Amino acid sequence: MMTESVVATTTPATLLAATLASAKPLTLAEYRGVMTPLELDAQEREIAALAHEAAVHDLGWMRRVAVHGEDRFRWLSGMVTNTVKDLGTNAGAWNLVLNAQGRIQGDLTVWREGEELELEIAANQYDRLMAHFEHFIIMDDVELHPMGAEPGAGETAVGVTGPEAEAVLARIGLPAISEAMTSTRVEWNGLDLKVFRGHGVLAPHFTIWTPAAGLMRLWRTLSTGGATPVGCRALEAFRIAEGIPAYGVDIVERDLPQETAQMRALHFSKGCYLGQEIVERIRSRGNVHRHLRSLELSGPVPETGTELTLEGVAVGHITSAAELALAEGARKFALAMLRAEAETDRAPLNYQAGSETGEARPLTGPPAWNEQR
Repeated sequence: MMTESVVATTTPATLLAATLASAKPLTLAEYRGVMTPLELDAQEREIAALAHEAAVHDLGWMRRVAVHGEDRFRWLSGMVTNTVKDLGTNAGAWNLVLNAQGRIQGDLTVWREGEELELEIAANQYDRLMAHFEHFIIMDDVELHPMGAEPGAGETAVGVTGPEAEAVLARIGLPAISEAMTSTRVEWNGLDLKVFRGHGVLAPHFTIWTPAAGLMRLWRTLSTGGATPVGCRALEAFRIAEGIPAYGVDIVERDLPQETAQMRALHFSKGCYLGQEIVERIRSRGNVHRHLRSLELSGPVPETGTELTLEGVAVGHITSAAELALAEGARKFALAMLRAEAETDRAPLNYQAGSETGEARPLTGPPAWNEQR
């Protein structure tokens, strides 16, 4: 998922990364299709901010696309797996994008503001999903308008994540939205900002879209307001601990929606959409034979693709894994695609990492930092 770099690269840096790196030496890493800061503080400090306090971080890999035209609601509803027409104003929904065979082509979030629709897409999926959508605009009155798709052009985004995120936003005069998957606009210090509260498992997640010219003012104010700057290494580890899958890592093109176990991305009464026949057939005729699951590990952190076994029989593989350096003690988590037989009694699984062995325990819910293990 991340590729560390201290040399020249053709991958563009985010506006925040380029600005910070111009002031002092900074290690960047390729993440979600862009170059972004790898670390901005000690790793233990960054993890503590995400898990217990508040962190501010780069979201310059996100892209926004406005969906215009008279047919926008009908057309978009036919392209994604979740509700569009029934979204409340200032509300959003996470979606999968499928092909006709029901295989996952990517993921995105649809946001509605009044009668306006927009998409939020990661940079590493942007070109492919835009081409996919354009292919299916045939006789429809629909136009897709990128909103500052190039780094530094027009707007960019920063994230605020952690249990104290709402308090930090309130402290600097920004709205602390209480409901997940809702948004609001606000005028702040002369800037027109849009604040989104996304899906979070262990902590609230906020995205703040700002005009590019106001980025560093917002970044510095959030930092002085109590949010610790963190890089993508800690952010990726926290994502894995939360069990939130990333497309291209934990979810890939061959996967079917129900195999991901991400039912929050599916709406079963919204009407027809591309790939819907396969999704409905699985729902009505029986379950799939494998699922993406969260694990806690005892042992070394395994590589992506590491085989998981149960009583010597292969039952799945690791899709991503990371260690969190918590004050309470280091914890290791993973996401893995498991066959149904591995889930019957939630028995511990085994894996090999080099010359060392490890044990993986399927989780039944989000981890608690202070739980006895």
